[in-house]
Amino acid sequence: MGNAHFFILSYKIIFLVMESDGKKLEEKVLGEVESIIEDILEHEAMELVDVAYRRESYGWVLRVLIDKDGGVTIDDCNHISHQLSDILDVKDVIYCSYKLEVSSPGLNRPLRKEKDFKRLIGETVRLKTCTSIENRKNFKGRLINYKDASIFLDIDGQHFTIPHSVVEKANLEYDFKREKHKK
Repeated sequence: MGNAHFFILSYKIIFLVMESDGKKLEEKVLGEVESIIEDILEHEAMELVDVAYRRESYGWVLRVLIDKDGGVTIDDCNHISHQLSDILDVKDVIYCSYKLEVSSPGLNRPLRKEKDFKRLIGETVRLKTCTSIENRKNFKGRLINYKDASIFLDIDGQHFTIPHSVVEKANLEYDFKREKHKK
């Protein structure tokens, strides 16, 4: 393990670890936790939508978004939360106290993986990129295709090709009006 540093701020001790390869604590924890979560969810016929580990105003939070065909229930979230909590306690992956949140991805689900985009072709999505594409970083339009690690959007008749590698954040943009008309 690399160097450990202690910082005392307002009588609170914050423990930061930099691994020898330069990874931050959050990245190390995420890698280990993601593997554990994937194993649990595979046995439960569920999928991992997203996982985040970050410091927030009230402390460290491990936020896990899960899904399955037909959607997840509160009981599913509770069940996975207990399993994950028990395993994380035994394996001692997280070095400080944290709050565990397990939930469904919600209506405006995040899109991370290729399969997320392919599953939602024809739907409206919102993207934020880390670099400008045609003088813009924010996009909201109909997802036309996903091919060769690129996202193809139609925004009011104008087509954009956005490399997946530059997407900072992507979400489904749930359309309540469209759902109302389906009924």
